[in-house]
Amino acid sequence: MLKLLERVFEKALWNSRFVVLVAVVSSMAAGFAIFWMATVDVYILVSHVTHYADPSLTVEARKALHDQTITHIVEVVDGYLLATVMMIFSLGLYELFISDIDEARGSSKSSKILVIESLDDLKGRLAKVILMILIVTLFEMALQLDVKSALDLLYLGASIALIGLALYLTHAADGHGGSAEGGEHH
Repeated sequence: MLKLLERVFEKALWNSRFVVLVAVVSSMAAGFAIFWMATVDVYILVSHVTHYADPSLTVEARKALHDQTITHIVEVVDGYLLATVMMIFSLGLYELFISDIDEARGSSKSSKILVIESLDDLKGRLAKVILMILIVTLFEMALQLDVKSALDLLYLGASIALIGLALYLTHAADGHGGSAEGGEHH
């Protein structure tokens, strides 16, 4: 009787992992919503940019339109990156808790980006995309920065140096894992 109770409990416990499907579906829906919003932003952006060639625009108005356009493009890239994070997160949760995605494993198009082997693998992939979002956000803020002093310029330079260091460390971490596996192929 105790063995039967243990088996029933363990089966219920194991099947409780399916609650992750709520996060999978919600994250995918959020990703689709962000893709939609970014695409609508591109449509609106393109419709506004058509006025850039208007000969009646003053130099100041053309410069303002140029600066707004660049800022909006950066925001769109940021939106697409965030949507990608949601997609990777959703697919990664599914693969970790529910089942392998056979279509991804059998596809030469997947390029292993959506095949998640462990929680650390998911965290690493998300961290890389989040780092890209932070870089894009820094770029967006740098475009709007009004440098008034040498200290402002120093802060901007320091933030760029820190981003470069983060990219270097990310690349070095990837290279370290790859060199351990492929060290004999020199």
